[in-house]
Parts: sequence; structure tokens; C-alpha cells
Amino acid sequence: MKRILLIAALACFATAAQAAQFGDMNEAELLKAVAGKTVYLNTRGYVLPIAYSPDGTMHGRLQAIAASLAGGSADSGRWWIVSNQLCHRWNRWLKGKTYCYKISRQGRSVVWVRHDGRRGTLRLGG
Repeated sequence: MKRILLIAALACFATAAQAAQFGDMNEAELLKAVAGKTVYLNTRGYVLPIAYSPDGTMHGRLQAIAASLAGGSADSGRWWIVSNQLCHRWNRWLKGKTYCYKISRQGRSVVWVRHDGRRGTLRLGG
């Protein structure tokens, strides 16, 4: 009987761990994932490292080829979280418009979907 209870308990823990690896990230999870960290956003075949400071500022630096398309190799801006979405506005990039992203864990992958439907993947860094 003890063995059956132990197996049942382990199965519950495994199910809870799997659930944490799938689904949209909420505001607390987003804050923990990005504040004070660098996120590596995959977009149009390029990786954009974005450093999210705890004070709500952010900084990004593009590779040379991508920089020519974006209008500069580096930019900064502001970020915030609202309605379980990570939002930001660059000073120059993306014409200074605000964009918000729903971030979801899908197993080992992390997927972003922008409010206009554009999507991609990202890697949460340290």
C-alpha cells in the first residue's frame, strides 16, 4: 500500500512539473524571466539579445547585417508587463511603436506571439 501511495505521489509531482513547462506565462512568471536578465529573441533569421533592466529600461544590439535593416546596431527603450503580456517600445527601432507579446512555454521551447499575429521563438538567458 505504501508503494502505491508513493507512486501516486510521484505521478502527481511529475504532472505538476509538466504543467509548468507548457502554457502562457503570467505576469509574475514574466517578471521573473526577464527583469535583470537578457532574452534572446529570434526574428527574421537573426538573434536579438535584449537586456531587460529591473528599472523598466532595455537595451538591444543587432548583428551588422540586421542592423542595416533596422536602422542602427543598438537601441534602447522601455519595457513593462500588462495583462500577462511583455510590452516594450524602442526609441528608434520599430518606429518607436509599442508592441506587446504573449510568451508561452512549449516544452523546452519558448514562443512569442505579438499582438499583430507575428510569432517566433526566444531563449531566456541569465
